[in-house]
Amino acid sequence: MGFEEAAEARRVSALREAEAKAVALFDEVIARGIVVPGASESQVSDAVRDLAEEMFGTRRYWHKRLVRAGVNTLEPFAADPPERVLAADDICYLDFGPIFAEWEADFGRTYVLGDDPAKLALRDALEPLWHEARERFDKHPDITGAQLYDWTVARAAASGWEFSAPIAGHLVGEFPHKKIVGTGVDSYITPGSDLPMRRLDPTGKQCHWILEVHLVDRARGIGGFFEQLLDLHVDGRG
Repeated sequence: MGFEEAAEARRVSALREAEAKAVALFDEVIARGIVVPGASESQVSDAVRDLAEEMFGTRRYWHKRLVRAGVNTLEPFAADPPERVLAADDICYLDFGPIFAEWEADFGRTYVLGDDPAKLALRDALEPLWHEARERFDKHPDITGAQLYDWTVARAAASGWEFSAPIAGHLVGEFPHKKIVGTGVDSYITPGSDLPMRRLDPTGKQCHWILEVHLVDRARGIGGFFEQLLDLHVDGRG
């Protein structure tokens, strides 16, 4: 294995390890009962921040920590809605981008408090659509960010859901990846991102991607979110 191949293998290993830590963090969030009725969004966010420091020694995040509950789950990433307190029969999602040993993770999951059928249906639609979109990516080596976005939005609609976000993912890598590859449209899975996703970045490194799904049921005032690594399968494939 040459120098460049070895360097890329280390990058892949580091990104997979960062995601594995994010999975462990979110599992522990549930095990410790952090997402519970009566907690405010900021209280949940702070508790997850403190747990990440306890488990992995990290207090840094490469994007703002998001905890959204109830009607706030409809809001896009950039919004700053009034804070809510989680209700007994609520829906809530967490979107965290922790930095582990200078490597970015980006991970999002949706939780339902109670047994409301509509909320459960929304939560349960997220991961299957994510996997369908990854399968589309896997089967089309030259797919662009715009093409994957359009396909994901159309597939959501065909399944009876509204895909509400302006992007379906983004580049990820060494912190801060944005200073390396920029913040232009080709750094996102979004309309206008017309370069093949499988490519080298301006520094000659392989591009790696996060895929995210944000579905909403606007009539009921609820949304859900799911995201994780797209092209590097933590199970070892890809």
